[in-house]
Amino acid sequence: MASLWIVSCLAFVSAAYGCGIPAIPPQVSGYARIVNGEEAVPHSWPWQVSLQQSNGFHFCGGSLINENWVVTAAHCNVRTYHNVIAGEHNKGYGSSEDIQVLKPTKVFTHPQWNPYTINNDIALIKLSSPARLGTNVSPVCLAGTNDNYAAGMTCVTSGWGLTRYNAANTPNELQQAALPLLSNEQCKKTWGSNISDVMICAGGDGATSCMGDSGGPLVCQNNGAWTLVGIVSWGSSRCSTSTPAVYARVTELRGWVDQILAAN
Repeated sequence: MASLWIVSCLAFVSAAYGCGIPAIPPQVSGYARIVNGEEAVPHSWPWQVSLQQSNGFHFCGGSLINENWVVTAAHCNVRTYHNVIAGEHNKGYGSSEDIQVLKPTKVFTHPQWNPYTINNDIALIKLSSPARLGTNVSPVCLAGTNDNYAAGMTCVTSGWGLTRYNAANTPNELQQAALPLLSNEQCKKTWGSNISDVMICAGGDGATSCMGDSGGPLVCQNNGAWTLVGIVSWGSSRCSTSTPAVYARVTELRGWVDQILAAN
């Protein structure tokens, strides 16, 4: 993620967990690739999906928000011939995980998406068939329009992005990193007028997102449930861990998400 890096089971999960409550609890050691992250507990971020080309090449992340919909970044440029892989931890060949290979039936890109300013960097993927919810696959909660996630709060990003900006390959195992949120005023000290109200910054404190993490989640806990607050968007071309990364701000984009889900 650098500059435009640039049926019984279903009922059980819905009743037992709702959104944002993984069946397998995550363990985050703090600021322990993503760069300077750590391998996640397998399936502890059950909403995390891998967006892949037909040959299995991972190009972006995404987050399951219910059994029919995935949210990602507009700049990932998802097409209906791509694959949405749910329930994956190790994306390496020969992995025996019970993954779900899902197909997009339609992709909705925010009408004000601007690839030059990187404003409104959000897209919604409607799945051609619903994901099977269970221990390894369940949705994240969506931040509400009026939610407040304060600067200094520790949140977590996850993905299969590069663990060094010049690494030859992305890691096979899902990585995670704990990052502090910044105010937009703090973030503008690094990125100036590039930062807008539809962005939120995190990191600059020893870990960061990198290429391949794009579209994936930045989640914060809200009343005990993990909530999608940011979508990995852009940042330092060298994935500098002392530079904040920039995420699409879900509180500002929630209204559009609700409109699309209601109409489709």
